[in-house]
Amino acid sequence: MAIELLMPALSPTMEEGTLAKWLVKEGDTISSGDVIAEIETDKATMEFEAVDEGVIGKILVAEGTEGVKVNAAIAILLEEGEDASAMDNMGAAPAPATAEAAPAEASKAEASAATPAPAAPVAASGERIFASPLARRIAAQKGLDLALMSGSGPKGRIVKADVENATAAPKTEAPKATEAAPAKAAPVGPTADMVAKMYADREYEEIKLDGMRKTIAARLTEAKQTIPHFYLRRDIKLDALLKFRAELNSQLTGKGVKLSVNDFIIKAVANALQEVPEANAVWAGDRVLQMKSSDVAVAVAIEGGLFTPVLRDSDMKSLSALSKEMKDLAHRARDRKLAPHEYQGGSFAISNLGMFGIDNFDAIVNPPHAGILAVGAGVKKPVVGDDGELTVATVMSVTMSVDHRVIDGALGANLLKAIVDNLENPVAMLA
Repeated sequence: MAIELLMPALSPTMEEGTLAKWLVKEGDTISSGDVIAEIETDKATMEFEAVDEGVIGKILVAEGTEGVKVNAAIAILLEEGEDASAMDNMGAAPAPATAEAAPAEASKAEASAATPAPAAPVAASGERIFASPLARRIAAQKGLDLALMSGSGPKGRIVKADVENATAAPKTEAPKATEAAPAKAAPVGPTADMVAKMYADREYEEIKLDGMRKTIAARLTEAKQTIPHFYLRRDIKLDALLKFRAELNSQLTGKGVKLSVNDFIIKAVANALQEVPEANAVWAGDRVLQMKSSDVAVAVAIEGGLFTPVLRDSDMKSLSALSKEMKDLAHRARDRKLAPHEYQGGSFAISNLGMFGIDNFDAIVNPPHAGILAVGAGVKKPVVGDDGELTVATVMSVTMSVDHRVIDGALGANLLKAIVDNLENPVAMLA
């Protein structure tokens, strides 16, 4: 029977995407694992691999189409021996739940052809179960619970053979939810029409939001509405670090490495998360997950938005290794070539606007992180030295935004102190 190829979810947060390019055409034969299309998510352009084999019978979504919802049909795949007639009933809507049973004389083949694949199933834990449309269809016919199966397809996807070899078992019935009181609508701002009317007598250019900007807007709005932020501020004297950095860079000449102040900040944060392990945590809805390694995310500005690539196990890496990895991640972020696992995760983030001349600012916590360090420029300022005399020092102002559900005030203060101590004593940080 013909199979619907569905818009894939290429990242946990993806809800829709752009079908950037088809790499096959109608009539082409494909096999499992073949790359058949390029999909633009909110963060990157990803390859879409086939999980079934057959012939592309019809392309339903033209390349360049934006806003294609996850699990929407984008093409029809014909299995071996099928021709175009197998697609005749692909658009048939499923019968309503109250409809009478089909006449007994209707063949199983006809009923199967007229029934589209069920929606992508979800496990009791809330995680999506990855299964091919044909596997979902057969499982529904046989009364099989896909949540009880393990797939043999690419990346654990459940395919036709897995379902055919499975033994029928009664599906567990989900408990009936008690009727809850209607949720109170959250306050919203003015609509697009209201804003347009407000500026009807002014000349302007309307700029359409791309997927990245829509996602940034939604996630940061959610962050400010749901995360109880508090802020801790410190000034850091950089003179010892700048001197040490110059010495190291002179020794690294010709080795393709030039350390930046940001590299030291990454290392200082990574070490601090090990020194104050209770703060190396993330918010997980109804619990806190305390991490073992220091996975530090660093904001990278790109055209139209930003990425936060994650440097995993930063506490275990040398400054030169962190520097090389950060430069590679930043370069590929600007080209939108990062894979989802390279910008998801981490427990703490760094946002550095010092290179833009910003003295200080407050950053928004990126969930599920517990905090983010906003870094300003290092500027020369008059300070009182250890001997009580007035002197001049290079001072960098930082603000740590913290999720109060994960980190309390005293714990946050200890974490920020550890970061400051590491940066003001860089030699000891590397010992």
